[in-house]
Amino acid sequence: MVKKGLGVLFAVFVGASVLVAGCGSSSSTQAQPSNQGQATEPKKEVTLKIGAAPVPHAEILEFIKPKLKEEGINLDVVILDDEGQLNPALKDNQIDANYFQHVPYLDSVKTEKGFDFVVTTKVHVEPIGFYSDKLKSKDDIKEGAKIGIPNNPSNEFRALTLLQEQGLIKLKDGLTTYEATPKDIVENPKKLEFIEAEAATLPRALPDLDGAVINTNVVLEAKIDPNSALFREGANSPYANVIVVRKGDENRDEIKKLDAALTAPEVKKFIEDKYGVAVVPAF
Repeated sequence: MVKKGLGVLFAVFVGASVLVAGCGSSSSTQAQPSNQGQATEPKKEVTLKIGAAPVPHAEILEFIKPKLKEEGINLDVVILDDEGQLNPALKDNQIDANYFQHVPYLDSVKTEKGFDFVVTTKVHVEPIGFYSDKLKSKDDIKEGAKIGIPNNPSNEFRALTLLQEQGLIKLKDGLTTYEATPKDIVENPKKLEFIEAEAATLPRALPDLDGAVINTNVVLEAKIDPNSALFREGANSPYANVIVVRKGDENRDEIKKLDAALTAPEVKKFIEDKYGVAVVPAF
């Protein structure tokens, strides 16, 4: 009888011990944070390579770098010595987008070069202007004056259109492809002589010319005061500089974030404060 009672008590004691141990184990587990000892995964960062002209394009991109960094995008700004290689670089996947050109320029080269690109946003206009080391006003342009103009198709048309707007020449009707050369001039009352040259060389050529029509980014790079233009395009210019990507990449999340950052109010203020009349926001 006694032995049997002791056996029952012993069994009860063992069972209770196991139950207490099990409860203790459960309490201990609940007290431990589930992620204790695990390292927090770093936020994944995406690198976005943008080919750009040095001024003002690369400067504007540098301004938005911190904003994109906060959104997990490392903006890598690529500047090539020859801006004409920025479209081939995009085609060959060396960069993710470029920011240096306007739509008329892109339209003038994309078919010939086989560029299957998409424009995602307009950022700014650089009003092209007429500059001179010798003349003080448009009225000083004499008969036979030597006038420099850019020699790439779209900017040559743009320069000649500006001169037409000032009453200096008249182009033939029906020019609808943003392309023209001096051969398309039908009226030239002052018998102006046109010197076609690479846009980047025109500031250096000013001492040998009576004047030249020069792109504003070239003017800024040459440290010429854009306010010194004798005349320039109006604010309604169709030559807004744009972000260009390969077709299909326009839906990439990082491209959308790039566009949003470039068209934010603080970028508009940055452009207006830094460049004045030389660069006009297009958004």
